[in-house]
Amino acid sequence: MIEVILPAPLRELASISGRVFLDVAQPATQRAVLDALEREYPTLRGTTRDRSSGKRRAYLRFFACGEDLSNAAPDALLPEAVATGAEPFVVLGAMSGG
Repeated sequence: MIEVILPAPLRELASISGRVFLDVAQPATQRAVLDALEREYPTLRGTTRDRSSGKRRAYLRFFACGEDLSNAAPDALLPEAVATGAEPFVVLGAMSGG
C-alpha cells in the first residue's frame, strides 16, 4: 500500500476526507501511483496529468522522501520508502505570482 497525500481541492473533488492508501502495481512508479489514483477516484482523471499526453499539470508538484519528483520520468522508480509504504507520495498545488 502506498500512501498518497493530496491537496485540499483534489480531496474535495474526489470526496476524500484525509489521506489515501492505494494498492499500486509494482514496480512503484509515478505513473503507477497516478493510474491507481485515477482508477480508485475517477473524478480525478485529468486533474493531475493531461488526459491526452499524460504530462503532469503545470500547477501540481510531486514529492517523496523530501525530493521534488515533478520532473522525473513517469516510469522512474519511486524511492524504496514510498514503495514500501514507509513514506507518502505527496501531491502539492504550486503557486505563481510576484
